Amino acid sequence: MSVTAPSGFRATAVASGIKPEGLDLALVAADRTCAAAGVFTRNRAQAAPVVVSRDHLGSGQARAVVINAGCANAATGESGLRDARETARLVADAIDCRPVDVIVGSTGVIGVALPMAALRAGIPRAAAALAREGGALAARAIMTTDTRPKEVVVEFPLGAGTARVGGMAKGAGMIAPNMATMLCILTTDAEVAPPLLASALREAVGESLNRITVDGDTSTNDMAVVLASGAVSAPAILGAGRDYDALRDALLRATRDLAEKIVRDGEGASRFAEVRVEGAKSPSDADRIARTIAESPLVKTALHGGDPNWGRILAAVGRSGVAVDIDRVDIHLGPVWVAESGRARAYEESLAHRAVTEDPVRIRVDLHAGKASGWIWTCDLTRAYVDINAHYRS
Repeated sequence: MSVTAPSGFRATAVASGIKPEGLDLALVAADRTCAAAGVFTRNRAQAAPVVVSRDHLGSGQARAVVINAGCANAATGESGLRDARETARLVADAIDCRPVDVIVGSTGVIGVALPMAALRAGIPRAAAALAREGGALAARAIMTTDTRPKEVVVEFPLGAGTARVGGMAKGAGMIAPNMATMLCILTTDAEVAPPLLASALREAVGESLNRITVDGDTSTNDMAVVLASGAVSAPAILGAGRDYDALRDALLRATRDLAEKIVRDGEGASRFAEVRVEGAKSPSDADRIARTIAESPLVKTALHGGDPNWGRILAAVGRSGVAVDIDRVDIHLGPVWVAESGRARAYEESLAHRAVTEDPVRIRVDLHAGKASGWIWTCDLTRAYVDINAHYRS
């Protein structure tokens, strides 16, 4: 049920004709206007739905999320903004709410105008088909190069009872989030004050969706949003404390689950890896080095070939832009200590090879410069990634 697992939500999807075939228009709606929050791409080239949805969420509430696949409505200027706003109005008219209470998302090719005739016909059909059982349809409709839908449901204690977080996401390529990921929609049946909901979302995304990379490219359309229906019978979360911590942890579990699914479904990916940097002077230094390693084409191709080429990792550390004493750097591949003080150690090559063919592959770098650490999830770079992206528009 994913996004409709929490009480107070319905969803569906239809084939509107934006894509040549298949589902391409998803709608998620709360039974009533409720608390909502979002985080959005920091790419300076921001799609029209990002601009409109950020503005709409300024009120801290929403009623629905509508997402189309097949067209990003990015780099479309004023006409793109008008189309995104009209999309919100179409949903508002169909479910009887204000346009400002509708969040709009798009995914697909950049620089193409949104085919509004398809949305004008498709949105009323989607609204009429909203159902508690429609979450799986919505998760499939937002896919582009994804090979499978990404859904999650997490239960957590709230008051004397139990509440839920549901979620769906899409993403396989153009993944190097900076605030969020491609598209992620979360719901909960807890009642939460909007500022607290926004804080919990930021904390969860910072330790999940912001720690993944497939190819180093931050999308124009990235967003992660959460709606809280308040439909569960439990006290409202109005301040810090046990209930807030439980909600934040549930959001973190949900977003980490979705984040891992995105990386594992990376375009052409065959290996999943965790890069961890320890002994840094600051968390930002650790994160920067971890991301540099994770996004290195040479490291990623070595991962694909199962080659324990630790020299590529050391080179990435050295070019990260962080002031590092290379003569103090240690590198571990899984349980195998392959480099000490910036030089090769004696190790069993077969064991190192096995370490870079395990699931997950674990790369650990110790800088011996401080106590801070950071991590990121990544995948290998394969011929299939090139094939997919060389012909994305054709």
